[in-house]
Amino acid sequence: MGVDSGRALAQNPSLHTAPLHSIHAIVTFLQSKGIHLKDLARIFGMCPKILTSDIKSDLIPVFNFLSYDLRVPEQNFRRVINKCPRLLISSVRDQLKPALFYLHGLGFKDLHALAYQDPILLVSSVENTLIPKLDYLVSLGFSKADAVGMVLRCPGLFTFSVENNFKPKFKYFAEEMNGRLEELKGFPQYFAFSLEKRIKPRHMEAVQSGVKVALPLMLKTTEEKFRELLRQGS
Repeated sequence: MGVDSGRALAQNPSLHTAPLHSIHAIVTFLQSKGIHLKDLARIFGMCPKILTSDIKSDLIPVFNFLSYDLRVPEQNFRRVINKCPRLLISSVRDQLKPALFYLHGLGFKDLHALAYQDPILLVSSVENTLIPKLDYLVSLGFSKADAVGMVLRCPGLFTFSVENNFKPKFKYFAEEMNGRLEELKGFPQYFAFSLEKRIKPRHMEAVQSGVKVALPLMLKTTEEKFRELLRQGS
């Protein structure tokens, strides 16, 4: 299937003693759920633990969760699993349902978006990932309501590292750009852009041109449009 056996064994030592017939049964089961054989190398490569899962107690509950909790039709299982293979190694009781409950409480009501666009949020720990990210935004000076509004507008905020993303980008925003919290509240997507490749170069060009450019326009526009904005403003 094209799986790196050395890496898979390192990540899941139980594979050493896994009988071939049980692995074959898992492959057959996943295919019965619409997963293509060509998908499995990537899926197993990312999550080799799947290969030693118990179909009845581990895998079937995940597909039931997709069907009944996220309302994903069976013909779309493949799309969701390919988007986030980690769903298959996540406990429905201990991980998926608590995450869905927490996200729903914050205001994530669109099950379609959670299933097809942001399923990674469902495999993120509520206590160790989701709550700390929200708390960090509040620590910057945002109200809890504003922080929630930001993650609803840009769910990717829940996936960014505090140390490697939030802190350096906020430091640059506050100290070099003299930015206001209101700007980030209105455009939380700021944190999705590369600091070195997008934010700093665009900001420095705007400063050198003596042009004040709104944060969304500064970062979202194409190079051609950005140059035009600088010419018009100078």
